[in-house]
Amino acid sequence: MKTIIKNQKARKNDTNKQRAVADYGMVASAVDEATKVGAAVLRQGGNAMDAVVAVQFALSVVEPFNTGIGASGYILHYDNNKKETTVINGHSQAPKAIQEDMFIDRDGNIIPHFERSTHASAVAIPGIMKGMETALNEFGTMSLDKLIEPAVALAENGFKVNWQWDYAIQTLMLRMGDEAKAFFAPDGMPRVEGEWVKNPNLAKTLRILQKKGIDALYHGEIGDAIVETLQKMEGILTKEDLQNYQVDIEKPMTGSYKEYEVVVPGPPNGGGPSLIQLLKILEGFHLEQYQVASWEKYYVLAEAMRLTFSDKLAYMGDPEFVDIPMKGLHHPDYIKERQNLINWTSRNTEIDCGNPWLYQESTNKKGEVKDFETGGETTHFTAVDRWGNIAACTSSIEHVMGSGIMVPGYGFLLNNDLTDFYPEPGHNNSIEPKKYPVSAKTPTFVFKDGKPVLTLGSPGGPTIVASVAQVLIHLIDYKMDLKDAIEEPRIYNSTAPLVWWEEGLDQSAKNKLEQMGFEFPELAKPIGNVQAILIDQDHGDLYGAADSTRPGSAIGLNRE
Repeated sequence: MKTIIKNQKARKNDTNKQRAVADYGMVASAVDEATKVGAAVLRQGGNAMDAVVAVQFALSVVEPFNTGIGASGYILHYDNNKKETTVINGHSQAPKAIQEDMFIDRDGNIIPHFERSTHASAVAIPGIMKGMETALNEFGTMSLDKLIEPAVALAENGFKVNWQWDYAIQTLMLRMGDEAKAFFAPDGMPRVEGEWVKNPNLAKTLRILQKKGIDALYHGEIGDAIVETLQKMEGILTKEDLQNYQVDIEKPMTGSYKEYEVVVPGPPNGGGPSLIQLLKILEGFHLEQYQVASWEKYYVLAEAMRLTFSDKLAYMGDPEFVDIPMKGLHHPDYIKERQNLINWTSRNTEIDCGNPWLYQESTNKKGEVKDFETGGETTHFTAVDRWGNIAACTSSIEHVMGSGIMVPGYGFLLNNDLTDFYPEPGHNNSIEPKKYPVSAKTPTFVFKDGKPVLTLGSPGGPTIVASVAQVLIHLIDYKMDLKDAIEEPRIYNSTAPLVWWEEGLDQSAKNKLEQMGFEFPELAKPIGNVQAILIDQDHGDLYGAADSTRPGSAIGLNRE
């Protein structure tokens, strides 16, 4: 435990709002106003789940282009009394009327991503509200109406637009429908940083949820408005789909990295299993022997990501519909086989998905990698309370601005989660009625000697696993301060030569990787946005950190 605690730089009364240390509770999220809401709930005696529910509603107001009433998500909860971790699956689901060829045009070609992701037919059954209700009923202590009230106040009274809005609006205007444009760019003028904004339509929606509960979405007025909006735009979601949606409470998946236990959601979540596989591949290379900014570290990361994500693309799916070779993917001999493809001389052009079926005595055929474009944003938030309970959620409307469709008179955007399916039939992750698309959402808990020491997660679509894994190795292998571990430049590589990179990546390491056959886009870009809390089990301290790529914060509570 001390290996990831001893080098923490945060101190009480630190003026950097993206670092915090406390001993009585902690919240971290991607937007400061939402973090303050969660911290206030803890201060009022709420527990970690109460705080996370309140943060979700607050983010629906202040980060509406990444999450909201129409979102989906996974919630991870640790009960310190029972010593038990649980997954609340609030993931989106395909409507009953979905057609397997709905993203194929009359000529048999895949409809371009922009066109299919901004159409009403891309909207899946939103799950986050039912997920939050289920989580609150199971693990919370405060009433739903009380936890919604801070979000109502933000929507009614207003708040200052932050710099994240500038990017989302000005770069994604083309994704917005008329209703969304009227809110984000009234009279054609995009809202800008520092502007005071209110959302009375969303305030009305939140008031309805306060009065009538989450059923107002799945069985009542809000759901009616969603369905009416989509049917006018050739959507396929029906009231029956909303009424039949159920949230599952599931057991998590568990893996390890060195002496630490890593706990994540399992399928249909694809991020959790991939994180465990990636860490097991990396474990064999003892990254701590290389400098944190070295080409060796980045080379192993880039190749290990290719190995892992090719398997994810080939084999992950909804386990109610397809068989997943989960035992084989994590089998020690299969991991060794994958490790042997990292040759230290170049980008190995022979890397493809493997055949994990061979490692669980199955005659199933080797899979096929089907790469396709998905959305790139989400949001993550987490809380630890005074009793040692932990809650974390990764929540999303898929793409920034989701489908671009805002429900008239209700002030929230709808997701485009159906674009998380592979658009052609015949694949593990192809579209089918009532099926979950593969998600990369990876809320993560880390344990040492049976005790929780870390909660973290990130947005970023396909880059989520890469972001979480790199922060973990910065903490465990390089024994970095939590905030420094988050800020250390990250990379992301999928199946192609192209490696996304963050500002600050060592130029000599970049040059070396280019010599080895990797390619880099001209411009750096943020990869993910990690929110995390370290738990010092020896001294009772909590260390929180928010990623600088969004206007977030970490706020802690101290004993009086």
